[in-house]
Amino acid sequence: MEVILKEDVVNLGNRGEVVKVADGYGRNYLLPRKLAMQATESNKAVIEQMKASAARRSATEKAQAESLVGKLEPVELSFIRKAGEQGHLFGSVTSADIAAGLAAQGFEVDRRKIQLNEPLKSLGEFTVPIRLHRDVIARVKVKVGSEAAQSADAVEPATEPAAEDTTAE
Repeated sequence: MEVILKEDVVNLGNRGEVVKVADGYGRNYLLPRKLAMQATESNKAVIEQMKASAARRSATEKAQAESLVGKLEPVELSFIRKAGEQGHLFGSVTSADIAAGLAAQGFEVDRRKIQLNEPLKSLGEFTVPIRLHRDVIARVKVKVGSEAAQSADAVEPATEPAAEDTTAE
């Protein structure tokens, strides 16, 4: 079965392409989800018009994505999680957490655009790619720290000034 893709489909093709797929895949998946339409002569004419508008839309989306990259590159996100002695987290930092962190800083990024192969499950600094457009990828620094390290830092300065105050009297 030949279909014309109305949207980008991973491992199949991009919007506007005519591709051959198995009958069941086209009938049961692509067509009901409106990801594709059957490749007839009249639909091919409609697709040519859609390609022209899609090219214009893609150009504007790419320009917006490139401007957003400039704003996202200097962003650093910090997450504090409980961790074991070996540096492994009791939980993880997921793409949803990163999207929420970006939203808190004023950037609306869909969590599905964040390219984490698997959640972050250890302490440290990570560079996380975000696919804003087919050709545009932003990279955001993510720091994962432990609660124990933060609470130890908070306790030390509190005890030192108290000790200095008692010696000064």
